This record gives sequence, C-alpha cells and structure tokens, in this order.
Amino acid sequence: MASTKSNTDPAEKPKGDPADVKPATSFAPSGAPEQDVPGVDVGHPALDANPRAGTTADQNRIDLNDPTLSGAEAVKRNLEAQKPAAEEKAEKPAE
Repeated sequence: MASTKSNTDPAEKPKGDPADVKPATSFAPSGAPEQDVPGVDVGHPALDANPRAGTTADQNRIDLNDPTLSGAEAVKRNLEAQKPAAEEKAEKPAE
C-alpha cells in the first residue's frame, strides 16, 4: 500500500508577509466586526456588501443568549416578553 504525504504540515510556517489587519473596534448591527481588510474588494460579485437590504428590523434583531440562564428559563422569559404584544394584538378588533 502506498503512503500519501499531506501537503499541509501543521508545523510548517505560512509563506509570505504577515497580514496587517487592524482589530475591529466596533460591530455592525449584524454582529459582524467592522474592519478594513486591505485587498478585499467589497464590490466583487462573490461578496454581498449589504446582506441586510430588503429585510425588516425584526429580522435583524440580535438575540444574544444569556449564559447564566438554563434553556427552560430562557424560553420562559422569551414567551413572557411576547405575551403583552400578543394580548394587545388579540384585543384589537378586526378591520
């Protein structure tokens, strides 16, 4: 049986100069870090420079999980938070 040699040795250092990308200091509403990356053309057809175009504020709401809550507690809180809006909707007469 012939042995195969991997082209990627984890101990092998990458060739070329190290990237000079500054760390992000802010985040977009999507949660993505805002960074200027040299050499990246955001106008390239393979990239979507505005992935949230045509969406609603509710679709773009960031819902961060609270690591101090159990799953059941988080669900209970979310359902309770939705009750007033659902009750208000139910009280309005149909037009």
